[in-house]
Amino acid sequence: MDLHRRPHDGDAAVPLRRHKSPPSSPKASDALPLPLYLTNAVFFTLFFSVAYFLLHRWRDKIRSSTPLHVVTFSELAAILSLIASFIYLLGFFGIDFVQSFISRSSNDVVWEDHINHAVRQQIPILPPPEPLISSISTEEDEDIVKSVVEGKTPSYSLESRLGDCRRAAAIRREALQRVTGRSLQSLPLEGFDYESILGQCCEMPVGYVQIPVGVAGPLLLDGFEYTVPMATTEGCLVASTNRGCKAIYASGGASSVILKDGMSRAPVVRFSTAKRAAQLKFFLEDPLNFDTLAVVFNRSSRFATLQRIQCTMAGKNLYMRFTCSTGDAMGMNMVSKGVQNVLDFLQNDFPDMDIIGISGNFCSDKKPAAVNWIEGRGKSVVCEAIIKEEVVEKVLKTNVAALVELNMLKNLVGSAVAGALGGYNAHASNIVSAIFIATGQDPAQNVESSHCITMMEAVNDGRDLHISVTMPSIEVGTVGGGTQLASQSACLNLLGVKGSSKDSPGSNSRLLATIVAGSVLAGELSLMSAIAAGQLVKSHMKYNRSSKNVCQM
Repeated sequence: MDLHRRPHDGDAAVPLRRHKSPPSSPKASDALPLPLYLTNAVFFTLFFSVAYFLLHRWRDKIRSSTPLHVVTFSELAAILSLIASFIYLLGFFGIDFVQSFISRSSNDVVWEDHINHAVRQQIPILPPPEPLISSISTEEDEDIVKSVVEGKTPSYSLESRLGDCRRAAAIRREALQRVTGRSLQSLPLEGFDYESILGQCCEMPVGYVQIPVGVAGPLLLDGFEYTVPMATTEGCLVASTNRGCKAIYASGGASSVILKDGMSRAPVVRFSTAKRAAQLKFFLEDPLNFDTLAVVFNRSSRFATLQRIQCTMAGKNLYMRFTCSTGDAMGMNMVSKGVQNVLDFLQNDFPDMDIIGISGNFCSDKKPAAVNWIEGRGKSVVCEAIIKEEVVEKVLKTNVAALVELNMLKNLVGSAVAGALGGYNAHASNIVSAIFIATGQDPAQNVESSHCITMMEAVNDGRDLHISVTMPSIEVGTVGGGTQLASQSACLNLLGVKGSSKDSPGSNSRLLATIVAGSVLAGELSLMSAIAAGQLVKSHMKYNRSSKNVCQM
C-alpha cells in the first residue's frame, strides 16, 4: 500500500479525515482587498484629511454666523468618510496587534470546531496532534521522502532499492508522518535489527513496540525448574502466576504429559457431483493408500511426517485435514507444502478435482473451533499437581473446599451457561499470550492455544487439592518466525529450549508446550484462589493501578 493515497471527499472519507490536523484558522486581514499596510495608510490619510476639512469649514461657519446643521454635499460626504474611517481605525487599525493574541487561541478554537464537527458526525475524537519532528538528515533522504509522499516511489520497495533496512524504516516513518500529519516521535526506531525481520517477520516497518518482560518462577515441572518469561502490560499477571509457581513448588512440583503432537492443514476441493467427492474421500481414508500419500507428503521437509488424514464433506465439496509432525518448528509452512505436494499428486488420478483453497478452515487456524478442542492441533498437553492443604491456606489464603466449589460453578457450569468453546478455565489465554509474545510465537494462535479445561478435586480425604489443566492445541515452535529475533531468542534460551534439538528433533518445542501448560496451571491456581478469598479487586488495585502522574515524569 502506497503512503500517498488519500480518500476523496465524501462520506466514505469522513472516518479518515479525523486523523488530519485541524485546518489553520483564517486571519482577519485575509478579508481586505489590499495588503494590510496599504489599507491602513488609506484610511489613516482619509481620517485626518476629512477631519481637517470639516474643522476648517465649521470655523468658517462660526465666523459667518451660518447654522452648523446646514451642510453642503461636500460636507455630507466628508462626514460619512470620517465616520467610515473612524470605524475602520477603531476596529481594524490594530489587526496586526490583535492578530498575535488571536493566534494564541486559534488552535484551541479550531480544535473545538473540529471536536464539534466530530460529535455531529459521530466520529471518535482524537487528541490534538503532536508536533512533527523530522529524523531525516541528508538531502538525498529528503528527496526520497518526497518521492514516497508523492507516490513516485512505493513505500514497500524501500528496502530493496536502498539496501539498508534501517534507513528504509526511517524514510518510511518520515513519509508516514508527513502524509498523516501525526507524530511517531514516541515510537522507538533505534536499537532494533531491521535486517533480522526482512522477508519473514514484518513488512514496511516504521519502528518497534516495547513490551515489558517479567519472570515467574521457579516453576517446578517434571523434576526441573524453569523461570518463565512473560511479556505483558497487565499488572498483577506476573505476580499472580509467580504465586501459583510458589504454591506448586512448595507442594512438590507439577507433572505433564504430551498426548499428541501434530500440526494440521485442511484444503478444500470441489467436484461436479457429491458422488465423485465421496470417491476421493474413500481413497484418502483407505489404509492401503496411506503409505503412498505419506511418501509424497514427506518430501516437503526432512522433519515432516504425515500422521493421519481426516475427511468431511459438505455436498460436493471435500475438506481434507492433514496432520503431521513438524519437529521443533510450529510447522504451518511445512504442512502447507506437504499438502500442496499431495494435491498435485491427486490431480493425476482426479483431474476433475477443482482446488478451491489450500486452507478450507477445517484445520482450523487462529479461530475457535470444535475440531481443535476435540481432535487437537499442535501439542496436546495435560498438566497436574497436588497442592497441600497447608500451602492452600498459607500461600493461597483460601481452602480446598472453596476452590473446588468455585471451579465447578465458574469454570465448568459458568462456561457452559455462556456457551464457551474450549473456555472452561479462568484466564488461560492471559498466560499463553504473555509467553507467546516473549518467546516469538504467533500471538494470533493464542485463540486455539488457549483452549483449556481446568479441573479441581479434593483428594487425600479432602485435605489436599488436585488441580489439572488439559490443553489440546498448544501451537508453539522454537525455530522459525519470531523465535529468531534477539529478544525472543533470549527468552527461549532462558527456558533452555532455544533453536532445534539436534539429539531429538521436536523435543524443544514439546518442552516449551509443557512449560506453557505448567505456567497456565500456576496462573489458574493463583487467580482462582484470589477470587475464592475475595482478593481479586484488592490485588488489581495494588498492582494494576499506578498512582504516579506519568505526564509529569
